[in-house]
Amino acid sequence: MTLTVVFGLLLGLGLVLIISPFAWPSAALVRMRSVPAAGALRRRLAQAGLGSVSLSAFAVVSGLGGLAVAALSFALVPVAVIALIAGVAAIALPVAMVQWRARSRRRAARVLWPDIVDHLVSAVRSGLALPDSVVTLAHTGPAPTREAFAEFEQDYRATGNFGISVNALKDRLADPVADRILETLRMSREVGGSELTTVLRNLASYLRQEAAIRSEVEARQSWVLNAARLGVAAPWIILVLLATRPEAAAAYNTAGGVLLIVGGLVVTLVAYRLMLALGRFPEERRWFI
Repeated sequence: MTLTVVFGLLLGLGLVLIISPFAWPSAALVRMRSVPAAGALRRRLAQAGLGSVSLSAFAVVSGLGGLAVAALSFALVPVAVIALIAGVAAIALPVAMVQWRARSRRRAARVLWPDIVDHLVSAVRSGLALPDSVVTLAHTGPAPTREAFAEFEQDYRATGNFGISVNALKDRLADPVADRILETLRMSREVGGSELTTVLRNLASYLRQEAAIRSEVEARQSWVLNAARLGVAAPWIILVLLATRPEAAAAYNTAGGVLLIVGGLVVTLVAYRLMLALGRFPEERRWFI
């Protein structure tokens, strides 16, 4: 009887542990879920290296571009629904370009982080303090990241607070790998320890292996993404060519033509998103925000 009760308690405890991430999410996860679209777009701009661009200017440029493309499309192809779709696509195009640039910068930075960790290990082993070791990356680190570390140097010289300067550096780099490295340095500075160089060397080795695996998988899955883009573009190119004829434009301007185009748009978007979900390697999320 006692053994049955113990097994029952263990089973209940296991079920509680399984559902605990969903029933009681961490504060960081709650913040990530509650961040509005503006905050997400701001982070994407920072990841794309466009952190100085304001959201209002970005919205104005996107809106004006959408209006211009819609007017031009209607002038070339006199079908109202096609012009509307072109305008909406033009408004969404800057967001897509920012996301593409952010992913490209993250892929490029993926190769740089192991070298940055090696520089940190060399600086720490030479006897420099942790803040000075990070400052050296403004002069000896990879060129794409030197500006961010130079701004860290200015912040640290002005405030003398390592934690605040690290938080600002994390916002500028906007990269999950940078978050892990900087949080490791912060923990080492706050609680001490003699295994920092060993931890950093192991982290550099892991990052190199992860970068190699991701590159191989992305290369093998690139054909899926290319097929998705070709499958999306081909029917719409044919539709535009057909709509240039007056009789086809008149047919597409009817209720049935609008319904046909909108239905095709929905099917295209669903199929494209499915292809992207199948062919894209999941990106690492930022947990130390």
